[in-house]
Amino acid sequence: MNKSLKTLVVAVIAGLSFSANAEFKQAPLPYSVNALEPAIDQTTMEIHFGKHHKAYVDNLNAQIKNYPALDKLNIEAIQAQISKYNAAVRNNGGGHFNHAFFWESLTPVSKSGKPSAALLKQINNDFGSFENFQKKFNEAATGRFGSGWAWLIVTPEGKLDVSSTPNQDNPLMDIAEVKGKPLLGLDVWEHAYYLKYQNRRADYTKAFWSVVNWQKVSDRYVQAIK
Repeated sequence: MNKSLKTLVVAVIAGLSFSANAEFKQAPLPYSVNALEPAIDQTTMEIHFGKHHKAYVDNLNAQIKNYPALDKLNIEAIQAQISKYNAAVRNNGGGHFNHAFFWESLTPVSKSGKPSAALLKQINNDFGSFENFQKKFNEAATGRFGSGWAWLIVTPEGKLDVSSTPNQDNPLMDIAEVKGKPLLGLDVWEHAYYLKYQNRRADYTKAFWSVVNWQKVSDRYVQAIK
């Protein structure tokens, strides 16, 4: 290859690397759609993942034309500056992050496990006991009026706390009332549970504990306190 042609090829490749549209992608579920039964039924998972989450991803990608900078940001970075964008980015960017985070927070009952020793120690320090933590988390989930999420977070001071957010907001957002790094989240939109539990959100919240991926939550804790 002569020097001029080689220079042109390198320039084209560099240009493609810079300008390529890195649209947001929906990662596959880390388990089968029926793996969380009986806590979460297969039909709900199929609709929740295949319809609702997919719609958030598609709608977020549609906003790239309005905000080209989105194409160069990862989904976490978008949350941290969500106030710069319109409601569509806030709702769909939050929806994409929250759902991707949620799927990874879950695992079949047989693999749920327990919090790591370090995380359990911090839970006991900050909530008094694991049972007190669960009680506070359940209250955040059942007490959220309308649609939203309940969260276990690490605060900027390094402590654990429980919070809830409306709609598709989350604690990473710069507009969040309570900010922090999320370790665990529970979707309390009706689409997450209504087919199986109807209006019994408390029953759904109780069942959720049987499919928490404590290994993933514990790994997030290690990263959050670094």
